[in-house]
Amino acid sequence: MIRVEGVRKSFVGSGDARNALPVVDEVGFTVPTGCLYGLIGPGAAGKSVLLKLVTGLLRADAGKIWVGEREISTASEIDLQIMRREIGMLFQNNALFDNLTVFENVAFPLRRLYNLTEEEIRERVYERMKRVSLPGFEDRLPGGLSGGQKKRVGVARATITRAPIVLYDEPAAGLDPVTSQKIFELLRQEQQEVKATVIMVSSDLDRLLPVTDRIGMMYRGRLMFDGTTDEARAADEPHVRQFVHGLTEGPL
Repeated sequence: MIRVEGVRKSFVGSGDARNALPVVDEVGFTVPTGCLYGLIGPGAAGKSVLLKLVTGLLRADAGKIWVGEREISTASEIDLQIMRREIGMLFQNNALFDNLTVFENVAFPLRRLYNLTEEEIRERVYERMKRVSLPGFEDRLPGGLSGGQKKRVGVARATITRAPIVLYDEPAAGLDPVTSQKIFELLRQEQQEVKATVIMVSSDLDRLLPVTDRIGMMYRGRLMFDGTTDEARAADEPHVRQFVHGLTEGPL
């Protein structure tokens, strides 16, 4: 389970800190254990920042965040490192290491978090590569991969630890519709097999909504909707209706 209560985060530039506008403003919601939660909203709404707050990559200015029974918002750096063993994450830009092979990229979380033998690492990497339909790509460098292939490598790395909590930031950004569909189907299958608790940020609502259990919508730093996917489709709130149904006229 992931629980967020009254979380606020502002960034201060060169101006007066007292006038800093919150990027995430008094946000609160709960993602039940085993739920795939879709986080939607227009650009610069605070979605990616919220994911980084959940992982502890950023610290909230106010509010509390629990991942399972552990509170992220007050954890020490050492405790955060331990907590992150239970969290997998796919970053929006994939965050692959260009100077490492695909094998080493996928193996990176295992080497960093666990004391495994090389044989165990090899077995788990090859299993993940088969799972994302990229067997035989282990010795390639990221620069020689297509956008869809990079996403699949990112998925393999995010899921290789079989973490009970996984966060995906725009997993199909820039991909063609067919590849996007395959990515979302793969992520849903992974989530159901592990029974993971997942937060998925995506602007591809046509493919996101069919795989989600619940939806949250961010708008100007605030969470303006939180409910089931069916409730999101039937919502009367103008911003939610416009975004979910792709209306060209409205308040956004």
